[in-house]
Amino acid sequence: MYARILVPLENSPADQTILTHARELAKRLGSTLVLIHVADGWVARNVNELALRESQEIREDRAYLEAVCGQLEAEGFDAEAVLAGGEPAKEIAAAAERERCDLIAMATHGHRLLEDVVKGSTATALRHLTRIPVLMVRADKK
Repeated sequence: MYARILVPLENSPADQTILTHARELAKRLGSTLVLIHVADGWVARNVNELALRESQEIREDRAYLEAVCGQLEAEGFDAEAVLAGGEPAKEIAAAAERERCDLIAMATHGHRLLEDVVKGSTATALRHLTRIPVLMVRADKK
């Protein structure tokens, strides 16, 4: 059903919530887990256009992503890692298409309408950028 599941990670406790669900789906369906982290600092958003060196943020993001991917592989999952830079919703949608994913599974913070207007919502924006189904799991509030 879902051969390739894109799992956006943000390097926060919310990642464990979605990884728990993604592991179960992948185990039941034999899916590949494609992890993505979108670095969204100034350097990450402009590294290619301005030929900048990687920032400490990007190096730390890559290390985190590779560590999670390595852990999943050690557990027997087929896993891949993608590091992107830019606006999260656009980069996630583009990666889902490019990586031929057929499901995006992500954690949400469960903001209310006013908070979404003020803070924005990657999950809400993503629904308008792709036709790929999006599974949203509410992260534990801590």
